[in-house]
Amino acid sequence: MSAKTEQYKIRNEPYYRAVGNEVDLYEAAYSARMPVMLKGPTGCGKSRFVEYMAYKLGRPLITVACNEDMTASDLIGRFLLDKDGTVWQDGPLTTAARIGAICYLDEVVEARQDTTVVIHPLTDHRRTLPLDKKGELIEAHKDFQLVISYNPGYQSLMKDLKQSTKQRFAALDFDYPEAEIETEVVAQETGIDTETAGKLVQIAHRARNLKGHGLDEGISTRLLVYAATLIKKGVDPLAACSMTLVRPLTDDPDMRDTLDAAVSTFFG
Repeated sequence: MSAKTEQYKIRNEPYYRAVGNEVDLYEAAYSARMPVMLKGPTGCGKSRFVEYMAYKLGRPLITVACNEDMTASDLIGRFLLDKDGTVWQDGPLTTAARIGAICYLDEVVEARQDTTVVIHPLTDHRRTLPLDKKGELIEAHKDFQLVISYNPGYQSLMKDLKQSTKQRFAALDFDYPEAEIETEVVAQETGIDTETAGKLVQIAHRARNLKGHGLDEGISTRLLVYAATLIKKGVDPLAACSMTLVRPLTDDPDMRDTLDAAVSTFFG
């Protein structure tokens, strides 16, 4: 089991810039093995935060990118046929519960609601996972913790967590950092100069003001890192921004013109 634990360890320290007391709060929650929910917009650093905390705590991390086709069996496991007959294969949630990993369900609301119900026994005093198909009841390892994330501003009423699920978690709110901190993050992640990073952040702030007024989502910190990476590689800033900050966000010609104008203000 120790070899499997090492398989999921994060070897190198991920860069994460704290913007408040989220690190201390998470550490306190982990010390109690409390389930944690991370709420915030796309690309604001939720996944990086989990990676950083897993590294800091020295715990293995198993990440699951949730999607609408994901079934309970995808999380828990299933019987498979091989040359020797039928064998059971643990899913990522089961593996995490066995070895004491942090299991991170990214964008959990993308999964079907009947799938997310399977996490309930792991998020209360029981800390168990029934494997009905196998006739086994797993008692979670003492170091196991469940973490989920989602973007509450982007969910429809049909894609939201049930209250019965939400109230099993402590929650941390995430958002895009203040301009100075976000500039530092972009520069640190890509090696770009601070002046260029600052211009990219100012473009992002203008785009985020358009959320709900033509844009479903603003420019994420992740996209700023993409833009800075291309510029660092020698790509013309206008072309780099068009590719990473404008085209991914919208297909509407008028909105693209608005975003292109914002880019030209700083790099024209």
